[in-house]
Amino acid sequence: MIVSTGLACAVLLIGFILLVMLRIPVAFALGLATVPLVLMDLRLTPFIVLDRMFQSYNSFILLAVPFFLLAANLMNSGQITDRLIKFAQVLTGWMPGGLGHVNVTVSMLFAGISGSSTADAAGCGKILIPAMVKEGYDSRFAVALTACSSVMGVIIPPSILMIVWGGVMNTSVGALFLAGALPGILIGGALMATVYGYAKVYSYPVTKRPTGKEVFDAFVSAILAMFTPIFVVGSIVLGWVTPTESAIIAAGYSLILGMFVYRTVTFKDLGNILYDTGRFASISLFAIGTASAFGWLLAFFNVPRLIVDFMVGLDFGPVGTAMVIASLFLIFGLFIDAIPTIIILGTVLMPVAQAADIHPVVFAIIGIISLAFGLVTPPYGLCLLISAAIGGHNVVQVMRDVAIILLPMLLILLLIIFVPEIALWLPKMLMPATFN
Repeated sequence: MIVSTGLACAVLLIGFILLVMLRIPVAFALGLATVPLVLMDLRLTPFIVLDRMFQSYNSFILLAVPFFLLAANLMNSGQITDRLIKFAQVLTGWMPGGLGHVNVTVSMLFAGISGSSTADAAGCGKILIPAMVKEGYDSRFAVALTACSSVMGVIIPPSILMIVWGGVMNTSVGALFLAGALPGILIGGALMATVYGYAKVYSYPVTKRPTGKEVFDAFVSAILAMFTPIFVVGSIVLGWVTPTESAIIAAGYSLILGMFVYRTVTFKDLGNILYDTGRFASISLFAIGTASAFGWLLAFFNVPRLIVDFMVGLDFGPVGTAMVIASLFLIFGLFIDAIPTIIILGTVLMPVAQAADIHPVVFAIIGIISLAFGLVTPPYGLCLLISAAIGGHNVVQVMRDVAIILLPMLLILLLIIFVPEIALWLPKMLMPATFN
């Protein structure tokens, strides 16, 4: 039989939702949901689905994913995170709510190295959550702040999500990296303002100001690690290397720092680091394959075209359409990992954004920031789960603080929707050729 668009959409979505409700991992649920439709439609064969999965892996840019994960793991294992924390302490630790500001600052610094929010939540959380509790901070606030600040790992460049987005949507990764910098700083500022408010309300402790020598020593200790984003982002923007090559540079640089400069990574540690990197990279890449097959079937049955026609008919304009796009990414981010969502929802909504005259880079930043918030919102909320496990809480216990901390971050997202030049200013200035 020839399956209609409505029936195909119903089979895919209902099948996927049922599989997720049965607690089957999302990556497997996406692949299994395609099976009934392939069996029903005479035009499709299992080999077509497998071919789409293979084609999604046949991308040079996706090689950057495991290398950025490797760089993050080397940074954590090499105790480089500790050096960043010490530097953050002398910068902001003396302010009201000192360790809270340190939490935010070190997440911003670590985001410029790893490109992974989960690595940020795990690496920084293991050190800062116990330290904050010891200093007298409420443990629920410490968990919520660590989870929310870790989302900057995929917003501040380099970012694994931006690399995947650039590869899938054929958008300049260098432009995406630059576009994420200012929104990431604004989100960091919003978090620090929230911490200041908490500190005043709950009278959190304040430490003494550091001496000039302490600031200098901490800066010298961390400066080599802070060169990583300069190498990675700068080399891409200048056109010297591709995103994949920059990821290899980041991993190689992290390896040199850990093994030969700081000497905190041994050959024995290297085996575990490579194993963990391979395990997490395989999960991400398998999700890319099954999501690509799922998304291709949606496109095969003209679902994106129907959505575009519907949205164009409503005539929301650029701002209204951007708000609808952000809302859809926020909703999908509640249930699905960011990478499959980019491939499925991003490819469907890209023509909608084009029809509404939303710049591809702005569309990407709105989508990525919205999906980043999904890392701290249940039921998916991976960064929240990691932070809560470290702090010894369940998710329900910390949701009140998460909601309070997340609200100013959502306001930054709204600001970008209304003033898209916030995202475009830096790439327009440093990569004007991309906008010609």
